[in-house]
Amino acid sequence: MNPDLPPNTQAILLLTAPLILGRGEPSGDLLTPGEFKKLARLLRENELQPGDLLAPDSEEVFEQCRVLIDTDRMKRLLDRGFLLSQAVERWQTRAIWVMSSTDDGYPSRLKMRMEENAPPILYGCGDAGILDSGGLAVVGSRNVGDALVEYTTRIGRLAAEAGCSLISGGARGIDRAAMRGALEAGGNVAGVLADSLERAVLNRENRDLLMENRLVLVSPFDPLAIFNVGYAMHRNKLIYALADAALVVSSDYEKGGTWAGAVEQLEKFRFVPVYVRADGESGREMQALQRKGARPWPNPDTPEALRELLTIPVSPKKTTPEQDNLFSLLSAETKTVPEIAPTLPAEKPCPEPSKKPVDDEFARAREMLMNMPLPKTVDEVAEDLKVSKYKAGKWLRRLVEEGVLEKRGRPLKYGPKISEPSLLE
Repeated sequence: MNPDLPPNTQAILLLTAPLILGRGEPSGDLLTPGEFKKLARLLRENELQPGDLLAPDSEEVFEQCRVLIDTDRMKRLLDRGFLLSQAVERWQTRAIWVMSSTDDGYPSRLKMRMEENAPPILYGCGDAGILDSGGLAVVGSRNVGDALVEYTTRIGRLAAEAGCSLISGGARGIDRAAMRGALEAGGNVAGVLADSLERAVLNRENRDLLMENRLVLVSPFDPLAIFNVGYAMHRNKLIYALADAALVVSSDYEKGGTWAGAVEQLEKFRFVPVYVRADGESGREMQALQRKGARPWPNPDTPEALRELLTIPVSPKKTTPEQDNLFSLLSAETKTVPEIAPTLPAEKPCPEPSKKPVDDEFARAREMLMNMPLPKTVDEVAEDLKVSKYKAGKWLRRLVEEGVLEKRGRPLKYGPKISEPSLLE
């Protein structure tokens, strides 16, 4: 269908993505996020993947899925192959990449923290590796005065001097001030957009930064999607999930996206520590967020102080047994992000009896991999071991979890782990 995309990514795009072209309307009857989660769950339980829906002998797969999604509806969506090819061609000419949660390069932080609510598709431009580097998230209101803009710019500049990535939402006001400060000081920035990714990518000033691999722009929404409040609220979750800590510089009181996003983190998700500006001019909104659990921003004035602030361990958020079982429905069984393990919930072990045959097979594969010249891609390892790409990827991720291998570069390869560098150095 499209040789540039893995089958799983193609299937997920066809089932869930609007594939907007020019001024055209998005395709109708797409699977909702809730429907897709249920479908992914069913496929996982039957040891299937989304890409199996595109196979020549897929009728049996459709039969198993029809209890959730009407077969004719799924086939109509999957028949949009030509439209997908046109969309991919448009994205490629603008240097926009697309990845699904089944791809090896998908940000581990989103999988670990958002679990089954991680966006099934991400669109972006720039160095995707920045998305897994952690750093400081800075959020705030759009309409602010010059004093707060300068205050926020200094924070962005300090993050760059500390070697920390800066994560924000790309909106005018606080977001852009923080991003501008970090970029002007030579730092790395991740802009998580709620809309208009294509327009941002084509912006002349952004293009140079994107080509220098100092800026990555990413969105879970079609590159031509226009703004709506729901998109902005979902975008906020990603900003927090990608960071090591978050700072709320300004907010309206009990209204607006910044307030709602901060309260959601403090009361529900608890991905990272949430700080609020705490100076003589902070108002009742900052005080109210502190009563909900936010911490006063200590105003670090040196790179060393900021690095220390961002390494404070975070208590893991509470999850239910059902959430543990539903996590990573589309990708490998193991949940691994060794670099940020201190801030994340511990992995829930699987029952030993059902895993023993897999462990025996993995042990043999482990020995072979340790005697194999590395680094290699998942495809290369699968070919060398004569196994499926899915199985090779699962084994490689387990070796990353054990600290034996590490991920390297793009295209993603796996090689021997050489050292344990700090995320922020």
